[in-house]
Amino acid sequence: MENPPPDFIDGPHGRIAYRQRAGKGPGVVWLGGFRSDMIGTKATFLDEWAKHRGAAFLRFDYSGHGDSDGVFEDGSIGEWLADATAAFDTLTDGPQILIGSSMGGWIATLLAKARPDRVAGAIFIAPAPDFTERLMWPAFTDEQRKTIMRAERLEQPSDYSEEPEIITLKLIEDGRNHLVMTDAVPITGPVRILQGMRDDAVPWRHALDFADVIESDDVEITLKKSGDHRLSEPDDLARLQATLDALWG
Repeated sequence: MENPPPDFIDGPHGRIAYRQRAGKGPGVVWLGGFRSDMIGTKATFLDEWAKHRGAAFLRFDYSGHGDSDGVFEDGSIGEWLADATAAFDTLTDGPQILIGSSMGGWIATLLAKARPDRVAGAIFIAPAPDFTERLMWPAFTDEQRKTIMRAERLEQPSDYSEEPEIITLKLIEDGRNHLVMTDAVPITGPVRILQGMRDDAVPWRHALDFADVIESDDVEITLKKSGDHRLSEPDDLARLQATLDALWG
């Protein structure tokens, strides 16, 4: 699976890199995770799916991610939402199916709240809405919290990169301004959640809590007992394809 060079649009924080495939609707929009980019396994797989199905498909990098402008440490949920909104509004028309992976599930939820008439459905893969407040902050030690408050950043080893994971005070505080699980999530269309039960980043019970606050009655959760956070094994991708096929029609 080859990835063509990206195109760019002017976004609120510099150039936003994107790759887009024209096709039939509803369109499909990929929203990636924390520190991920649009050429990962699942995003590239979905592009191939769109190619074979003749579906419109959009993927892009948030600022500070992948080929987009910006520095990762300067970003926050609100800023990445602004990037997503700019890409969505500029590059798509008509109803769209949002696919949000990990943090992308949070961004997708916020985007769906902002553009409810444009969302035909959603697929969440190991969704991590409100992760800064519900998952990250409670897991920090007192010393780590003090470090963030004093130095406004915390460096720790990453399970997904050779570079350290940097958590900023800005990320934590801005996350509190964009929480979505404190009230009903106004998504009324079909929602599908794919979650691994051996996910060491997002506990599977978090997905259940998230499903519980979504307004739609058409919500289905698929739990894979051996599944990790990535859900990028061949059977995971086959499950994602089947899920999207059923929603896309």
